[in-house]
Amino acid sequence: MRTSAKRAARNRQVRSRLRTAIKKVRQADSPEIATAALREASSLLDRAAAKNVIHANKAARAKSRLAALISEIAAA
Repeated sequence: MRTSAKRAARNRQVRSRLRTAIKKVRQADSPEIATAALREASSLLDRAAAKNVIHANKAARAKSRLAALISEIAAA
């Protein structure tokens, strides 16, 4: 298998896990569940940014928006 195909397959897998983790944060109905999901999503975002699967600024922006969403859930 060519190196580019291997990298593409790995990137696709990382991106898929990342999207699933972000969806879990957004769908959480209690602050406790949302906080635990955010911890997992933040870790995946940082790892994806470190591997250049996504841009570092995109990871930071996503973490910030998810944290704001959780504080909104907690305040409600």
